[in-house]
Amino acid sequence: MERLVPGLRWPEEMVARSRSQPRRFAPELFGRLPSRYDLLSLVLSFGQDRRWRGAAVDRVEAGPESLVLDVATGPAGVALAVAGTTGARVVGVDVTEGMVRQGRFNVARRGGSDRVQLLVGRGEQLPFADGTFDALTFSYLLRYVADPEATLAELARVVRAGGTISSLEFLRPACPLWWALWWVYTRAVLPVAGGILGGRAWYEVGRFLGPSITEHDRRYPLGWMQEAWRRAGITEVGARPMSLGGGLVMWGRKAPGPGPHG
Repeated sequence: MERLVPGLRWPEEMVARSRSQPRRFAPELFGRLPSRYDLLSLVLSFGQDRRWRGAAVDRVEAGPESLVLDVATGPAGVALAVAGTTGARVVGVDVTEGMVRQGRFNVARRGGSDRVQLLVGRGEQLPFADGTFDALTFSYLLRYVADPEATLAELARVVRAGGTISSLEFLRPACPLWWALWWVYTRAVLPVAGGILGGRAWYEVGRFLGPSITEHDRRYPLGWMQEAWRRAGITEVGARPMSLGGGLVMWGRKAPGPGPHG
């Protein structure tokens, strides 16, 4: 049977490749999900994904004259929420062309084409000048890059001094009881439910997600991540676990002065 990600048999192999070949892995894994991404993300997270996005958007300080960058924009859910909440103009960037196409469709359907522009691009190497944006958001990005710390520095580079940065990521619950329930859900329930509702592509993503979250949290725990934000020139760093520790919203502010990029 043809595989979504050719040559990979077990979730651990998928996690390893997501680190070793990040430029190819994310487009291959997510390239067949866009048309049902919003609906299935909502259903499979029991509605929490939308709540988490709202919490991340609430940390964005922007207004109608502002320009905001949304990295790993997917089908533009966060970009549209930022534009709708703040009135700002938003540029969304995603490495997966199919996601960008679906995002453009979603933007046009919701009448947001005058406020939201979507581009294909990589968060690790953004095609923008220093300090271009008044604020920045990113979602589910750092598990798919080879060097999270360097990527954070690149994200901070394109934000003006004093601008806000907000992110959304999955998290492994700290409480042993919730961790056990989370483990059962991500390893057993999520792949099967994804396969039933979305087909083989969603089954593959469901198998990958739990091990990917676990490995990322092991390598880059919350304390390390907060320090990495600060080393990237971001101050006032805050973090809020969501939904009993299954999600994480982080935020901060670009420090004044030259910062790490001069």
